[in-house]
Amino acid sequence: MRKYNIQQILRVNINLFLILFASIPGIVNAQVKLPRLISNGMVLQRNIEIPVWGWASPGEEVNVKFMGEEYTTKANSDKVWKVFMKPTEAGGPYTMEIHGKNHLTIVDILIGDVWICSGQSNMHWPMNNIKARYPDEIEKSENSKIRYFDVGTACVFQLLKTDVKSNGWIPANPENVLHFSAVGYFFARSLYEKYKVPIGLIQTSVGGTPIEAWMSKEALKAFPSHYREIKHLQDSVKILKKIAQEQDVTKKWFEKIQFQDIGRGDGSNPWAQPNVNLSDWQEMKVPGYFEQWNNPIDGAVWCRKNIVIPPLLANKKAVLYMGHVVDMNETFFNGVKVGETRNRYSLSKYIIPDSLVKPGLNIVTVRVINLNKLGGFVEGKPYHLDIDSLIIPLDGKWSYKIGVSLPPFKQETAYINKPMGLFNGKIAPLTNYSMKGVIWYQGESNVSEAAIYRKMFPALILDWRNKWNCGEFPFLFVQLANYRRIVKEPEESRWAELREAQSFALSVPKTGMAVAIDIGEGNDIHPMNKKDVGERLSLAAQKVAYGDDVKVYSGPIYQSMKVDGSRVYLTFDHIGSGLMAKGGGPLKYFSIAGDDGKFFWAKAEIIGNNVVVWSDKAKKPVAVRYAWADNPEGANLYNREGLPASPFRTDH
Repeated sequence: MRKYNIQQILRVNINLFLILFASIPGIVNAQVKLPRLISNGMVLQRNIEIPVWGWASPGEEVNVKFMGEEYTTKANSDKVWKVFMKPTEAGGPYTMEIHGKNHLTIVDILIGDVWICSGQSNMHWPMNNIKARYPDEIEKSENSKIRYFDVGTACVFQLLKTDVKSNGWIPANPENVLHFSAVGYFFARSLYEKYKVPIGLIQTSVGGTPIEAWMSKEALKAFPSHYREIKHLQDSVKILKKIAQEQDVTKKWFEKIQFQDIGRGDGSNPWAQPNVNLSDWQEMKVPGYFEQWNNPIDGAVWCRKNIVIPPLLANKKAVLYMGHVVDMNETFFNGVKVGETRNRYSLSKYIIPDSLVKPGLNIVTVRVINLNKLGGFVEGKPYHLDIDSLIIPLDGKWSYKIGVSLPPFKQETAYINKPMGLFNGKIAPLTNYSMKGVIWYQGESNVSEAAIYRKMFPALILDWRNKWNCGEFPFLFVQLANYRRIVKEPEESRWAELREAQSFALSVPKTGMAVAIDIGEGNDIHPMNKKDVGERLSLAAQKVAYGDDVKVYSGPIYQSMKVDGSRVYLTFDHIGSGLMAKGGGPLKYFSIAGDDGKFFWAKAEIIGNNVVVWSDKAKKPVAVRYAWADNPEGANLYNREGLPASPFRTDH
């Protein structure tokens, strides 16, 4: 299941020159030029050789001065120069001087630990999207020793890109941290609190992207179907033509949304006004989807609800929560537009000016733009108006009417998801930069391909280590969170299979995994709890990257099974000071099967350091599964240090 941010669909299909051609920094008047990573405020990796590089005219001499040392080299025939500075302990701030035919000064440099943050949207998810959950953390985020470098999106198929787009390094503070990867920030904060060493985060993630987009051409040779696709991507003329055709279709679809929607009228939005006759409007329930109340509706649908505000609360600023709307929305209050959200995964939260809040009857109107399939209001999200201490619910019956019905929107070809493109555009330019390790949160876009993911994920880890050429650096990753519906009976699960495929990468040296099956949200692929994810990655880093004697840095991992009569005895690694059923009560989400392969819910009990599983429906058990579901909400096997067990099956 590959999820696409609506903004990705609507914008130009990535800058064509970034998709199809590598951009090589120009050399103006033979002056020394630096990559954007080498800039003010940067964090350099401690205790290993520090590469510094850039471009100049062929043969031009370049001198680098740093911490009382000088390093001299010349640009080669490809206009590239590079020096390696000696290993340095953590510290700073420092200044670097670079001389060629021009003179560059880089200030406010720190020496510490640099971490690459990569994957898809759950790694990219910024603090700004979850600021309502973490107001105190944001307010107290001032820390000049934690710094962030956001790599702009670039997808390249023909050549390796040599530099990245970025606004440069920024320190953590209440304003800047809103742009930080939330997982990355909590990871960095945890490490800084423990080691008091500057932490640099290089964020290079893209939502909705599969693993093959992040692998090099060389690594993809082992995967023929993806490698063959690379050849087709070399035909830039054909691709440009296809992109132009698809963008024309997109443009026309959204023109119809704007100009054929009778609810918009001439742009005055008459259906948002208070005096609309609702006699021919239909009823629906919010939260809910149009498909539950009518035939599938793709296009624009107007939804209205009347609310009554007590006189004492009139003329006071209010906050309107409209949950998550599929796929986009414009929202009006008493006929005045108060905001819009163009992403189904973001909370629709709007400030209502006090001048709009009237005593008595008030009207909320939401214009929903649905692209295809389910459209409407996601369940389990907040739908209410807050005024002072009063919360006025907005769930329940709403009126709705179709403004314009269109054929389903046809998504443009997502070239950003094609093999190799993101490696060339967003990873290759970083491989000169020294770093400590990688944190990775990806897999949602490969849930239907668990079998090949077992091989591709370890291949990506080895590929990146080869490209950085600095040994077996730590590679830490997040196992996918619980998501989607809760099942009543055991069944097969693609999400569980992908989690299993991820866990197989633990056989690769210097890897660590953060389990997240207990902090997801069934109705949201982007769960808000990023703090526990970052801190669990930090625990893994303390052991794998820093070599600390961390007794417990992982939840229980299944090790072996033994059948004794009708009971199955399971052993685990990473049990810490012992196993426990979190919250008390019996263990949940264990299932068992006999030789017919049919699984039934089972009873399970902790005995010493083992778990014993049995069921009257499987007198001769052959296999056990735990938390084997898309959303095993309530799975409660933990170690006493509070870390959840990873899902597993004994019959793989």
